[in-house]
Amino acid sequence: MKGRDFLKANWNLLEGFRSDQSKGMKNPPVQKPVKDGAEKVSLPDPEDFTPGQTDIRNVIDARRSIRNFPNEPLTMEELSWLLWTTQGIQKVLGDGKATLRRVPSGGARHPFETYLMVFNVTGLEPGIYRYLPLDHSLEVLDRAADKDGMIRGCHGQTFCGESCVTFVWSVIPYRTEWRYGPVSHKVIALDAGHLCQNLYLACTAAELGTCAIGAYDQNAMDDLMGFDGMDEYTIYIAPVGRKSPLE
Repeated sequence: MKGRDFLKANWNLLEGFRSDQSKGMKNPPVQKPVKDGAEKVSLPDPEDFTPGQTDIRNVIDARRSIRNFPNEPLTMEELSWLLWTTQGIQKVLGDGKATLRRVPSGGARHPFETYLMVFNVTGLEPGIYRYLPLDHSLEVLDRAADKDGMIRGCHGQTFCGESCVTFVWSVIPYRTEWRYGPVSHKVIALDAGHLCQNLYLACTAAELGTCAIGAYDQNAMDDLMGFDGMDEYTIYIAPVGRKSPLE
């Protein structure tokens, strides 16, 4: 019953509740800070990329979960497109207090960070990266890609380590809690769905494949990606690669 209740509208919980926002507490940053001296990788301008399919009816009709990826790399242009369509910023609001992006988010809170386990992208060394939406670039976190660790963290789903790149989205709950307090967590769950659906559509338009992963080992994935498991933790995963001719 707790699970069923979680799915119900619960805005009545805000009656009499004072959020940190209403108390005048400083808003959490819209992007995690970049470590001093961190190496960054510039991404191609996504405006220069034209996907193969542009008719929205065809894209929606062709959308499928793809689990078989041939050993062919993604390009940097394609990766840039996927990042832009899922978390790219359209506008910064209120002196950096919020952002409008290419997916909706309750209260424009956008509580996610995008991490990439890169295995096979032309022009990008294998490793772990974090997307920096404020300047559309990548922060280099680790120059080693752990295929076996990714597969273990996804309960043995081998295609999660056989992709060109596997997206790992973390959530920083306080970004939403700052405004919505006790109702934040359903809002976050809804936002995660918006996020991954955009990846599906962007992949389909670019004639790539992806598959949303909700079955993962929470502790294993958090350890693999370096999350503390409390203030930031894994919320969703999606391997991306080229479509197999058999799909």
